[in-house]
Amino acid sequence: MTDRWYVLIEEDTRETRRADGIELRLHHWTLTASHPVNGTEAEACAVAEDAALHYVPGILARHARPGDTPGRSAFLAGDGSWLVHVRQNHRACHFRVTTARLVHTREEGQAPPKSLKEKVRHALDGPEPLPAPWVPKG
Repeated sequence: MTDRWYVLIEEDTRETRRADGIELRLHHWTLTASHPVNGTEAEACAVAEDAALHYVPGILARHARPGDTPGRSAFLAGDGSWLVHVRQNHRACHFRVTTARLVHTREEGQAPPKSLKEKVRHALDGPEPLPAPWVPKG
């Protein structure tokens, strides 16, 4: 267990799909940045506020000219997260800034390569069953 604070920035991304002549605009939150903060929770909240007031999403930064300043509305939610609406040159986007404490981390693991015997057995018997889905204890 660690005790490091992070500032997380999530952007509301939109993907347009077409199905049966209908245009669907699908929105989802995507984690775009995670910045470690050396300090306490209060310092992490201060860094989150700074990010909410100064961060410019990539879609606006790509189309901005030198000297452009985007319009911004920043809302502080009851849980301490920031929801920000940024607009510039007929473009608008939303992003969310939160603070989080890293509680657990685990490195990725790889299974050892299969032997020739296991590969042949797999070809004859079919794939191994998937692990059971997680369920809460109790």
